[in-house]
Amino acid sequence: MSHNALMLKEGAFVVSDAHYSHRREELLDFIKAIHSKTLLPTQLILMGDIFDALFGGIDYTYKDNQEMLSLLNTISQEIEVIYLEGNHDFNLVKLFPEVIVVPIQNQPIKAMLQDKTIYLAHGDFDGDSFYKAYTAFIRNPFNLFILKYIDIFFNHAILKNVEGHLGKKDDCNTFTGFCGFIKKRLRGRFDCDFFIEGHFHQNISFEVDGFKYINLAAFACNQRYFIIKYSNSNTVLIEQKFSRGK
Repeated sequence: MSHNALMLKEGAFVVSDAHYSHRREELLDFIKAIHSKTLLPTQLILMGDIFDALFGGIDYTYKDNQEMLSLLNTISQEIEVIYLEGNHDFNLVKLFPEVIVVPIQNQPIKAMLQDKTIYLAHGDFDGDSFYKAYTAFIRNPFNLFILKYIDIFFNHAILKNVEGHLGKKDDCNTFTGFCGFIKKRLRGRFDCDFFIEGHFHQNISFEVDGFKYINLAAFACNQRYFIIKYSNSNTVLIEQKFSRGK
């Protein structure tokens, strides 16, 4: 779905880095609670790496994600859903026809909350030259088409190996020196009130060059999500914790 500018709503839910898979199903209950209207967001903003592996054009990655795909598509017919693609979930436009999908090349994307200017990003938009070349290669539809059939030929050995690797990752590490890293990375680049991203899983906020930087908690680690609130102060997100059965 095309987009020019994002208008954020008070009461929107923001979720990042859930890394949903058959090994990590906490997100499914959360999305079911929205679907059943137990939880009532005004808008749903998905900040990338919502799935541990979901690659548009690679049918094998849809296999264990069908229920989640169906729920998100139903929800998107009732409220606005904004999905910033991550490094684990990309080329998603055809999978989510009613969702505003923001690919990596359009991130960070500018958004407004009344008079507040906010930039949103998954967080992997400015890696080094090698990473940028890798992301361009892996997202290319022709390359994915070739990889799809190579993987099928080898009985999905490639994707099974990727799944095994992802299953061993610890997504909840503390990034030593994170504040200094972010200040060096963003200083002088953005004129805004807030800069919000995921990817690093640090659940921390601090001032950078005249704006407030917020790195979101990974839902995968502690089921944290955030609710957008307008305030004249430096508050824009209210942290919440989802409990199964809520």
